[in-house]
Amino acid sequence: MSVAFRRESDEEHLEPTFEIPIPPGPNWVTQRGLRLTREKVEALEAIDTAAMSEDDAKKHKRELRYWRTRLATADLRPVADGDAVSFGVRVTYRLNGQKKTVSIVGDDEANPNEKRISFSSPLARAMMDAEAGEQLDFGGKADAVEILSVEPIKED
Repeated sequence: MSVAFRRESDEEHLEPTFEIPIPPGPNWVTQRGLRLTREKVEALEAIDTAAMSEDDAKKHKRELRYWRTRLATADLRPVADGDAVSFGVRVTYRLNGQKKTVSIVGDDEANPNEKRISFSSPLARAMMDAEAGEQLDFGGKADAVEILSVEPIKED
């Protein structure tokens, strides 16, 4: 039989598995974000992988590596003063005639459904250093965003 028709093993035809991508840039976290990251690592470390299938154990270990890396590189930022838009503030703004409020947090803590956006998101970057009353360009439109109020995030 020709070598072209032989397969050494099924392993060589599997899709490669990659590490979970780490967001580029600094790993800034709020106090809440640091707590959530610690809790995630602790929860993953508490899971016994012995009873898992090999694939599930590999996925679990990959996720644990991600969260351990995020915990090791976490940079707890000081509480913002709320004078201007920055990391760790809650911003109320008007966009397209709609009033909205978001908190600017770290990449892993961001969740748009909870009105938490990453400091690296386009909207947060557009608002950085703005103060209440300012109008900002966004999405190619002049004066698209009006900053209504800025306050430090107060977590429990």
